[in-house]
Amino acid sequence: MKTLYGIQYLRAFAALAVVLFHAAERSGSHFRIGAAGVDIFFVISGFIMWTMSERRPVTPLRFLLDRLQRIAPSYWIVTAIMIVGAIVGLFPNMKLTAGHIAGSLLFIPVRSPSNGEIWPVLVQGWTLNFEMFFYVLFAACLFLPRRLRLGGMIGIFAAFVIVGAIFAPQSPMLATYTRPIILEFVAGAVLGQLWLKGNVPGAGLGLALIIASISGFAAIEIFGLEFNEITCGPLAIALVLGMVSVERSGRLPEIPPLTYLGNSSYSIYLWHTLAISVIAKLVASTPIPSDVTAFIGAIAGTLLGIFAYELVEKPMRNLLRNVSWRRARPSPA
Repeated sequence: MKTLYGIQYLRAFAALAVVLFHAAERSGSHFRIGAAGVDIFFVISGFIMWTMSERRPVTPLRFLLDRLQRIAPSYWIVTAIMIVGAIVGLFPNMKLTAGHIAGSLLFIPVRSPSNGEIWPVLVQGWTLNFEMFFYVLFAACLFLPRRLRLGGMIGIFAAFVIVGAIFAPQSPMLATYTRPIILEFVAGAVLGQLWLKGNVPGAGLGLALIIASISGFAAIEIFGLEFNEITCGPLAIALVLGMVSVERSGRLPEIPPLTYLGNSSYSIYLWHTLAISVIAKLVASTPIPSDVTAFIGAIAGTLLGIFAYELVEKPMRNLLRNVSWRRARPSPA
């Protein structure tokens, strides 16, 4: 699939927004709206999965194996580091149980024994629970005839949200999988279909959507408004639609540093909190202002993510790809 630079730029900005959110949080400052990077990631995920599956048909099992191979190894490595760190006392506030560890590794939502939140050992891994849920349902929809897939997906995800609205389930799994935030994946798939059909707005309207969405995010932060999937979801959808619309017009330039950050965004997302935690502890007893601490932490977290991308994610991805290719080769007669 041809690289969509706009999508890569958005992945980069979304990852950096989350990094800033956590860096500010750990330093005693705040950048709440940075958490909305997750909403952008979810819309992008739906967009990419839909366009990839339409352009390069794949079986449901192959789709799931590819996604697991792409997502799980790096996540398991960082989770293992967190577990070892907790065992040796580097994270004194973290409590571990066998059930919590198992749920974290298997992408099953469980409550953390540390604070009761529905978080895995690696806190930002909560988004991967949603990603895996989306992948499973997406794979199930691949069994449907092509003309029914998008409608079937919309119906299934809408049904989960309706059940959540009516019954307000308290179990970690149902409370997770019935949140309205899952509709962001479906919205991304709808945008992907519009993109493939060439039914996206022109460059002018696309630019207006980008400006409107960024202004909306800024307003939420500046005025301290409520931010959740209800407020941030539509803004994330508008941002992605605007970006792909500008790209469709051929007026979006290639910016290699942003493309690179987009490629490394997953590693940045997974690894950044380790560096931020170290910076926060190092400056805890110094007079360094919180905003400066947040900035240093964000830089350190981003750099650690880039190193992990080059030293962990890329080599592991190439290794697994080679293994899969060898297994797929036909045996000689």
